[in-house]
Amino acid sequence: MQARPLASQGPSAVNRASEVPTDVSTRPQLSADPRSSLGKKVAHLRRDGVLPAVVYGHGHDSEPIQLDAKGFDDLRRHAGRNALVDLKVAGGRARPVLLHAVQEHPVTRRPLHADFLIVRMTEEMTVDVTVATVGESVAIEKMGGTLLHLRDTVQVRALPGDLPSSLELDISSLESFDATLHVSDLRAPDKVTILTDASEPLARVQAPRVEEEPVETAAEAAETEAAETEAAEGEGEPAADES
Repeated sequence: MQARPLASQGPSAVNRASEVPTDVSTRPQLSADPRSSLGKKVAHLRRDGVLPAVVYGHGHDSEPIQLDAKGFDDLRRHAGRNALVDLKVAGGRARPVLLHAVQEHPVTRRPLHADFLIVRMTEEMTVDVTVATVGESVAIEKMGGTLLHLRDTVQVRALPGDLPSSLELDISSLESFDATLHVSDLRAPDKVTILTDASEPLARVQAPRVEEEPVETAAEAAETEAAETEAAEGEGEPAADES
């Protein structure tokens, strides 16, 4: 039904409309249900396409929940690490939560369990953020080197709404095998503070491995020469008379 213009609703209607909050959440929505299956009993949930999880934080007791596994996969694929989500349990009020941890199958990498942390949007948090390499390195592209990731994550502090899913590390300055990039080379957004020591190394390029020709020792050379001499003398002797 189309809403009527405010001007036709009178002064009282205008006052009520001005009191309505305008900051509508744009965070992804996720629905869950309370979970009664615990321990090893959760195996049947996974077989039915249901992911066991838990939500906790800020004085909220740890609450076992369950959610659609496919919907969770879609969330991870689009939102990434440190995703902020509006979580509704049993149709209740939506609460902002952080995807805090995911337990995966060691072979298939399929999610087995998820932890959601209730957050306060006005309170800073400390989390680990992935280091994502960008750019091209001369030492890799033209000199045949291999990029070594010396550290995969760094620790940052920010408000929940400002937490990045990753921080980019430009590797284009790695022009030799002696160059190393450090935490100080990361560029964080204005509202994000990097807590990891700035001198920590993050990446470098390893030179290609060159196979060396085996070096024969003096003793081995003497043995080889003696064997060759003995073989040559044997070839010069007449064959023994077998008759």
